Amino acid sequence: MNKQCKGCGVILQYTNKNQIGYTPKEDAQYCQRCFRIRHYDDVTISMKTGIDPHTVLEQIARLDAMVLWVVDLFDFESNMIHGIQRHLNGKPLIMIGTKRDLLPDTLSNEKLSRFIFERCRDLGISIDGLVICGDLVKNAHAAHNDSIAEVKKAIALYRDERDVVVMGMANAGKSTLLNALLERNDLTTSRYPGTTLEIVNVDMGEYILHDTPGLTRDDSCLTLANDDVLKQLIPNQRLKARNYQLYEDQSLAIGGLARLDLIGGKKVSCVGYFSSQLKLHRGKQEKADALWENHWSELLSPTLTKEHTTMRKYTHLGCGEKLDVVIHGLGWFCISGDVKVIHIYVPKGVGVAFRKAMI
Repeated sequence: MNKQCKGCGVILQYTNKNQIGYTPKEDAQYCQRCFRIRHYDDVTISMKTGIDPHTVLEQIARLDAMVLWVVDLFDFESNMIHGIQRHLNGKPLIMIGTKRDLLPDTLSNEKLSRFIFERCRDLGISIDGLVICGDLVKNAHAAHNDSIAEVKKAIALYRDERDVVVMGMANAGKSTLLNALLERNDLTTSRYPGTTLEIVNVDMGEYILHDTPGLTRDDSCLTLANDDVLKQLIPNQRLKARNYQLYEDQSLAIGGLARLDLIGGKKVSCVGYFSSQLKLHRGKQEKADALWENHWSELLSPTLTKEHTTMRKYTHLGCGEKLDVVIHGLGWFCISGDVKVIHIYVPKGVGVAFRKAMI
């Protein structure tokens, strides 16, 4: 009988050390890849793009289960699955918003919930319920943290004798959530997308809990970035708002990853929400082309592409109310004030969204 890795669900094998599932020990519970991730934060084989999302959704559709849809609140836009209902065959759908502890304290859960429901409505997505979770890695069961208790309440309310399946984008925090639910650390977790490789089934007594591989988006910085750059892109502490008050045409660069030009503004507020490991550079818009030409990949780093000239430009006219300019997998700028034109340059293939401000 084939034996699954407890951490990622892949079938263990003992012959090819360059293939997924390898372990040199026949009595091992984890594959070598999971062992390296768990003990050394080292990905020996990257699987960011090795999992077919359509296959995963088809497997979920066949299960008689309610669905916990795990969504990274920091990376909300690229966690959205448009038309998700048609993949689920009428299953109850509960959104579990993770990584609440990364968002500023000034954003209340009430305001965040309103944002989520309004944004889902704008995107044509209907959810049956919402649970907001935070601090699951270190304090999932602390007295002040009711995240897991609320998830359990949602399961009890919507399960109706079904099993429970956990799904979501890669790096959304599915395995971290499940480890907290199980009160043990069996499932492998890491910052790297593509950690869980096959469906992992956990017997909960009254039902089976299914952990599924993370879905991937081709238009996310997290998919395009090398593993060494990922460490800089993914925030590991609460976001610190980086505020800029602008009185003329200005350009802001997020390393060599993206460029924001604000044109025609007389009094504009621009706030950046990105990993603290990424540097933001501010300068006059008229000098931005020369800056990128002369300092890209040096002062302006890290980068995702070989040439900055291949970057794609998105344009939004005016601001009106507070506006978020979201770069999939990277973070966002919140802009308010009298600005006439907004240009955002990103690596070719990376998605951008313009939305009503979250904060």
